[in-house]
Amino acid sequence: MNIQIFGTKKCFDTKKAERYFKERKVKYQLIDLSIKGLSKGELQSVIAAVGLEKLINNKSKLYEKLNLNHIRSSEIKSEILLNNPLVCNTPIARNGKQATVGYEPEVWKTWE
Repeated sequence: MNIQIFGTKKCFDTKKAERYFKERKVKYQLIDLSIKGLSKGELQSVIAAVGLEKLINNKSKLYEKLNLNHIRSSEIKSEILLNNPLVCNTPIARNGKQATVGYEPEVWKTWE
């Protein structure tokens, strides 16, 4: 099992996800989106698992600033996510080809 958690230090749900895996003694890697974003392959894997719309945080200020609500092309939206990872919903938890967005302990139980 190779768990990756993408999130930010300020995100409450990211901290809850970290605590979830720590309590179960499951090794994970935390990637801070404010420092380093997802690679193109990681982003494609997450989009394949959860879908592009679930990944985008349409309540963030950056969402409005980038005019994502007016962009229809999913290719352009995913390119914007690569360059602006803070517009993603967090935490993004990955286990190989499986991924979740948000706090999803019910799904994570099946990964153990």
